[in-house]
Amino acid sequence: MFLSVFDIYKIGIGPSSSHTMGPMTAAARFLDEILNGDWPRPQGARVERIECSLHGSLAYTGIGHATDRAVILGLAGEVPDTVDPDRMDAIIEAIRQTRQVRPMGHPAYRFDPETDLVLDRRTPLLGHANGMQFKAYAAGDQLLLRRVYYSIGGGFVADEAELEAMKTAKKAPVESGVPYAFRNAREMLAMAAQSGLSIAEMKRANEETKLSAEELDHKLDLVWSAMDRCVDRGISRTGIMPGGLNVRRRARDVHDKLQEEWKTNRRNPLLANDWLAVYAMAVNEENAAGGKVVTSPTNGAAGVVPAVLRYYLHFHEEADQKGIRDFLLASAAIGGIIKHNASISGAEVGCQGEVGSASAMAAAGLAQVLGGTPEQVENAAEIALEHHLGMTCDPVGGLVQVPCIERNALGAVKAVTAASLALKGDGKHFVPLDACIETMRQTGLDMNERYKETSEGGLAVNVVEC
Repeated sequence: MFLSVFDIYKIGIGPSSSHTMGPMTAAARFLDEILNGDWPRPQGARVERIECSLHGSLAYTGIGHATDRAVILGLAGEVPDTVDPDRMDAIIEAIRQTRQVRPMGHPAYRFDPETDLVLDRRTPLLGHANGMQFKAYAAGDQLLLRRVYYSIGGGFVADEAELEAMKTAKKAPVESGVPYAFRNAREMLAMAAQSGLSIAEMKRANEETKLSAEELDHKLDLVWSAMDRCVDRGISRTGIMPGGLNVRRRARDVHDKLQEEWKTNRRNPLLANDWLAVYAMAVNEENAAGGKVVTSPTNGAAGVVPAVLRYYLHFHEEADQKGIRDFLLASAAIGGIIKHNASISGAEVGCQGEVGSASAMAAAGLAQVLGGTPEQVENAAEIALEHHLGMTCDPVGGLVQVPCIERNALGAVKAVTAASLALKGDGKHFVPLDACIETMRQTGLDMNERYKETSEGGLAVNVVEC
């Protein structure tokens, strides 16, 4: 099993990897299918109009998660890692006015967001909770092409055939294309024991079958740079976040108070926790505002890993660039195991799969760079994930703001605590990480749909919107 570190950490835009980045990517895939796909093309017929319907969680919370905007932008030819957030409003407004999309390399297609983009809450698509259907029509509304895509978390998109292949792959033999193709934590620890390598070193060896060492380091540095800039942007900005809840940004105010307190040299037993919180909140306030973020492993949980990395740089004198790279490698190894064996999608398993996974990844990364053995790294991940089990996804107003922003702050605190506990032990512990991941998967299956990113339960229905 091989998921690249760059599958787990993808640069994109907020507010949601599954509800924003995924649908934008799916729309771009559909455009490519129109031009290059192997489908029957009636003689003389050409695509005149495009239509999209959103289903399941995408329909229930699509407006709050900007799914509608993401689809419009995707059909305009934009993709998450290069779209300019400052141009998005103008692009969308032009499409609403002209009722056309004009993606580069394509003719103009009729697309009226008012009628051709439908939030269908009545018809679930069976493959996944985040389903969407695209259709292309010739003149006279002759259907030429229909494709279904699923946004399966963390910006990953799969069509129906790919989704079925993923389910089969979970039972397939180990891939031989990389030297350490562990499918679960048990195999990972066995390979570490046999090779004498750390988890970060094994992950690096896998990645270097695809990239040179220099290319890998460069791309890891780009990921960290994007995370770091996101923290700085979040700390620098004030005001009310979009969406109608009138939730104000707080990271700047908290950061300024911490800076003043730092200058006084007064003892603060909660200092590390306070900095972790402000770093995480800064990222998730940027995410809520539709800014540039890195899936870690999702947008809704994007603040945890950067916060713990900034904590590492802030409080540990030995922190360096190599440590940052090792942190990302080890954490991505854990994220890949969780995604392969359970889910990182809030619409599928609740927030235990988003912030819980992020906290486990961050705990593993921190334990790695603080000198932890593979057993201690696995233990750190298990502790962090175990204490997120059962966490629901209940965003108020369908927005990635309440409780999501503070939840990232607490996920970061739990990650550091988990790493510290693991490093004070010898790596032996009662609950294996694999058992914890399987518990998360089963809990997600049992969880009522109201608590899986539909905004139909939990805080989403018990908080009065003003």
